[in-house]
Amino acid sequence: MELAAGENRVAMTPDSAKQLQKLGYECLVETGAGKKAGFADAAYEEAGVTVVADAAALWAQSDIIAKVRIPTDAELGHMTPEKTLITFFNPGGNAEGLELAKEKGGNVIAMEMVPRISRAQKMDALSSMANIAGYRAVIEAGNNFGRFFTGQVTAAGKVPPAKVLVVGAGVAGLAAIGTSTSLGAITYAFDVRPEVAEQVESMGAEFVYLDFEEEQADGSGSGGYASVSSPEFREAQLAKFRELAPEMDIVITTALIPNREAPELWTEDMVASMKRGSVIIDLAAEKGGNCKLTVADEKIVTENGVTIVGYTDFPSRMATQSSTLYATNIRHMMADLTPEKDGKVVHNMDDDVIRGATVAYQGEITFPPPPPKTKAIAAQKPKEKAPELTPEEKRANEVAAFKAQTKQQVTLLGIGAVLLLGVGLIAPASFMQHFIVFVLSVFVGFQVIWNVSHSLHTPLMAVTNAISSIIILGALMQIGSGSWIVILLAALSVFMTGINIFGGFLVTRRMLAMFQKS
Repeated sequence: MELAAGENRVAMTPDSAKQLQKLGYECLVETGAGKKAGFADAAYEEAGVTVVADAAALWAQSDIIAKVRIPTDAELGHMTPEKTLITFFNPGGNAEGLELAKEKGGNVIAMEMVPRISRAQKMDALSSMANIAGYRAVIEAGNNFGRFFTGQVTAAGKVPPAKVLVVGAGVAGLAAIGTSTSLGAITYAFDVRPEVAEQVESMGAEFVYLDFEEEQADGSGSGGYASVSSPEFREAQLAKFRELAPEMDIVITTALIPNREAPELWTEDMVASMKRGSVIIDLAAEKGGNCKLTVADEKIVTENGVTIVGYTDFPSRMATQSSTLYATNIRHMMADLTPEKDGKVVHNMDDDVIRGATVAYQGEITFPPPPPKTKAIAAQKPKEKAPELTPEEKRANEVAAFKAQTKQQVTLLGIGAVLLLGVGLIAPASFMQHFIVFVLSVFVGFQVIWNVSHSLHTPLMAVTNAISSIIILGALMQIGSGSWIVILLAALSVFMTGINIFGGFLVTRRMLAMFQKS
């Protein structure tokens, strides 16, 4: 059971315990550990988990201990060289804890230190919790905001949509953006990494750009994280926020830099310029806060009526979902530590993921880890745009393209004319009348369909069904002709047009079914 006040999460769920047992482990849980997250002791027992009376018994009987919060000195006092602790540890700001772990000789795996490489995504507990925090931030904002998110027109009057600004487009920021746009708010987002603009815009939000050259090169750090910005960039950034502050109804700040205090991005004068009833949700409150007035673990209301929420337990406020995801991260870490699935830990310090997450090993402090051999995940920077063409260059390109297209069409027409002349010298006059109509139909049909956008091809099927119906009537009329060649071609036309009609209607029906509500 977690000792931190207000912590409702648990590091093992009944479902994750079943998966751990498949790896060869016997699972134990302290009585009541999962109660606040919605997992009763009976559910654990049903999953084959042994429920022990208290934490002391759990530490004494377990070789591997999984936790959520940073362990206390008393908890670390239970460590021995044979034990492995898996938890959030904050190694950069927990020197005393590292020294105590070193003294006890136990192994400590810090879940926040899992490197951001492709293979480790399934163990990335920071992203799992940040995703929940971003979602919950919007829900918390709505709970403190006195209006709708989406705009409405009612008999009682018109309600304008809320305007939401999300500062920082990492995992938490993107989750907040997705939730905000889903609720119908007009959403804006800012990040020092310009390469995330495409992700922001794809979610229906508007990316806030700065008129600052260094923005393209100064914001992206290693592993997809933001880096420290220059003073000049920071001033441009704050100036933009001051411009936006009076217009925003809700501001959600998520900006963090690894192993540093949260940067101050929303100053006191920005808060003073916001409208009465506006809300600020500071997801960086635990690291000092992005807002100057944020108070960790508290909700305050300023003199001008702006609500500032500095809760540090957003994932814990959705304990069932958070525990499920975190326990899955732990289970994947255990799978990597148990390559033979025989219930025996193989602490391979040559493995990028295990080495990166290990902060204490066999009586030594192993933090900070060396850079991983595999390149960390980072958003790809957008390709440089081609230089703008002058009107004269655009005109020259259009003329060249027109000449090339005309040349191609004239060549095809010439080849067609030669073939048509060859057929005319051999075939009878009656056949040539039908053949000319056929060739012209193919040519016109090709030109019409070829110039239709690909995205409209499926809707166009409904129209081509009607056209095909007209064609099949002509083919049926020609079947009674005396020429065997005409009869053969007419029969083939009926067959192919029939496929087009029935197949077209089938495809169109399936397309329309996609838009019907179940």
